[in-house]
Amino acid sequence: MTIRRYAVEVPKNPIAVTVDLVVFTIRDGELCVLLVRRGIEPYAGRWALPGGFVLRDEGLDTAAYRELEEETGVAAGVHLEQLATYGDPLRDPRGRTVSVAWLALAPALGEPVAGSDAAGASWRPVRVALRGRLAFDHGRILRDGLERARAKLEYTPLATAFCPPVFSVAQLRAVYEAVWDRELDPRNFHRKVTKTPGFLVPTGSTTNADGGRPAQLYRRGDLEVLNPPITR
Repeated sequence: MTIRRYAVEVPKNPIAVTVDLVVFTIRDGELCVLLVRRGIEPYAGRWALPGGFVLRDEGLDTAAYRELEEETGVAAGVHLEQLATYGDPLRDPRGRTVSVAWLALAPALGEPVAGSDAAGASWRPVRVALRGRLAFDHGRILRDGLERARAKLEYTPLATAFCPPVFSVAQLRAVYEAVWDRELDPRNFHRKVTKTPGFLVPTGSTTNADGGRPAQLYRRGDLEVLNPPITR
């Protein structure tokens, strides 16, 4: 048997690894994204997604949760999933940097706290953020995160990640309308979500917080995939 040996070229310049976070929440009925204003170069003064370099002793998910907690003060109870990897050679003027982006969804997050190298942090409506010029390739990452969230609402119960532990169908519908940026027919929506086995579990309690007659309260069931999906 012939054993072939291949020469492996070791890169002369190291490649840095970062995590960037697309953090969505809903505030005043509108889908918002967490942005930080960069306090240092490159792109000083420009809005950007929160994130940072992965430390030597960290895994990717550990770094993502650390950055999330540093910027929002919250780590538990947040849906966090890996979005995509971005490695264009020119994406960072400081040198070759590969970023692993993450999508985070949470209900009613409070005011953000800017990190030590940021000039500020703010929840910005997604429609406003998409019109601006974000630092690096963060505009692309934001668009990818938005499309991922919109698509997953069709075939998974991910919308409940924006809701409190107990919620009404009207509150759930408001999530879909905010993320999809469109109005839904209340009756059709109510029928779809309540007739899908395992999607919602009645709690036996009601609320009249939305006005009108009392509305049934639900919690998320154990369903993982919506079949048929709820289409936009």
